[in-house]
Amino acid sequence: MSDRRRQGSLEAEILAALWSAPGPLTPEEVRSSLDEKLAYTTVQTVLVRLHDKGVVERRPQGRAYAYSPLLDEKDLAARRMRSLLDAEGDLDGVLSRFVATLDDEQAAALRRILEVPRR
Repeated sequence: MSDRRRQGSLEAEILAALWSAPGPLTPEEVRSSLDEKLAYTTVQTVLVRLHDKGVVERRPQGRAYAYSPLLDEKDLAARRMRSLLDAEGDLDGVLSRFVATLDDEQAAALRRILEVPRR
């Protein structure tokens, strides 16, 4: 498995731990909530990267920081989709091909969303 894929997978696991927690977690609390045996520094590095990306916030707690998510799963998926669209030069082409892959239920959901007046 590549380091890039592993990092994304670990980010997802750490976010899942934060989403399921009743409140902010320190890196040690995140580490101990995961099934894997990870180094404290690995978890801390991922949390710092998530903070730098604006996905989590942190507040001082003792000698460490406690982290909590700023985005839920839907927000994060939308941010990833936006990033992919921003990176593509042929926006019309990508969107039309994407829409062509939708089943009837998904297409109907997209139509409903597009009919709602935007703020």
